[in-house]
Amino acid sequence: MALPINIKELLNGQVIEWERLEFKRDWNPVPILRTLCAFANDINNWGGGYIIIGVEEHEGRPVLPPEGVAPERMDSIQKELTNLCQRLQPNYLPIAQPYVFQDKHILVIWAPAGDMRPYTAPDGLNKGAQRFSYIRSAASTIKAKGENLRRLQELTARIPFDDRVQQQATLKDLSLGLIRDFLNEVDSELFDQSATMPFADLCRQMAIAKGPDEQLRPVNAGLMFFSEQPERFFPRAWIEVVIREDEAGKRFSEKYFKGPLHIQLRNALSYIRNNIIEERVQKVSGRAEADRYFNYPYDAVEEALANAVYHKSYELGKPIEVQIWPDKIEVLSFPGPVPPVNARILAENRRIVARDYRNRRVGDFLKELHLTEGRGTGIPTMRRVMERNGSPLPQLETDEQCTYFLTTLPVHPIFEGDQVSDQVSDQVSDQVDPLVFKVIGICKTPSSRAEILDQLGFKNHFDNYKKYILPALDHDWIEMTVPDKPRSRNQKYRVTELGWAMLKK
Repeated sequence: MALPINIKELLNGQVIEWERLEFKRDWNPVPILRTLCAFANDINNWGGGYIIIGVEEHEGRPVLPPEGVAPERMDSIQKELTNLCQRLQPNYLPIAQPYVFQDKHILVIWAPAGDMRPYTAPDGLNKGAQRFSYIRSAASTIKAKGENLRRLQELTARIPFDDRVQQQATLKDLSLGLIRDFLNEVDSELFDQSATMPFADLCRQMAIAKGPDEQLRPVNAGLMFFSEQPERFFPRAWIEVVIREDEAGKRFSEKYFKGPLHIQLRNALSYIRNNIIEERVQKVSGRAEADRYFNYPYDAVEEALANAVYHKSYELGKPIEVQIWPDKIEVLSFPGPVPPVNARILAENRRIVARDYRNRRVGDFLKELHLTEGRGTGIPTMRRVMERNGSPLPQLETDEQCTYFLTTLPVHPIFEGDQVSDQVSDQVSDQVDPLVFKVIGICKTPSSRAEILDQLGFKNHFDNYKKYILPALDHDWIEMTVPDKPRSRNQKYRVTELGWAMLKK
């Protein structure tokens, strides 16, 4: 049964950090047992790791093409792996899957973080061998000693919130369609198998459900990504985008982005890119090339919002808030950063090296979808793209108790003084069919699709809907009266606050 990850990207370290990958040219029980113990202990809440057998390692990187494992040995290795894991205490069993990669047989062992830390393993296979707890340090497996052992003992049976079982949910709250969309997008071989395998087996294979057969329940991360309405289980787990049209904040419009985490993140980013981000070209005397600037570089906005989704606490009933002012964008999430990062480190603009993550499973799903990297690169990326654009550096803020995290992206200087509504209207006025603006006027009175197209003088065909109504929806000038059921026969369209602003202009 395949794993829920793209094997090519896994071997190249594109979605999983190198520290979470261990390459073995051949089956070597003792080192593999120690590494399994280390991944199960997951001292930094990385989410466990992967052991790839049949691939030689050089300075922490795979040597490709792989050496491979003889096909006739695969069954015996997997049986030996099962027996080997019985030496771990408490009980722990990883997920193993053979693959053919570049015409060679390899075995991938997925070792998710365990639920009963700390785990111990013997330092040898002889009877009476001494037991130790092992952990990962950079790309090595070491014995937990001193401060590391104390940290590990503090994690006893402490499971990050996103990896805990949600007792109020059942497997019926998970959507097979969303799961298969995810597997298809990450190009996992599990996608084809998921169409016919029992749903419970699929959830176990993806580690989004735990428990015995009679009490199998989804874990929180599974509901966050594969439930149609995760806010049923995590109050206010959505993104709020508020556009402030004046510095006093008295004139504003707001939009809520709900649904699975990756979908709401993408929808919020798409909305900001289409409605807020603006490019300006400046001619330079004596030079053929013009200078191009953005009011806010998209990559910086993407990193700021993705970091908020990754690192916020879903135990708290507080949404991610994006405040768009005439002179800045603020991204606010709760609580603040995980120690040792604090207000002083953020204020000093120092390089952040913390590797302890609040949401190990959320991070893995986002990385597999290429929505974040999770290698401590988010803040450096924001700084780099803001500097490259000629913008002031981003400002990072929290309080002494680390109760919130605020990222502020200042507007580029040549855009200072522009109003957000001016940005929107200037950006789209030359690109949108004039009849789209007539649609906004029609929707001052809630109207159905047929009524709108009839007033425009067109037949109720999808092509006409796509050309005249859909652009108004995409720019948030109109909205559905029944948003949860887009195809409802009672569906009508009405003007939004942003639409009223456009009508005034």
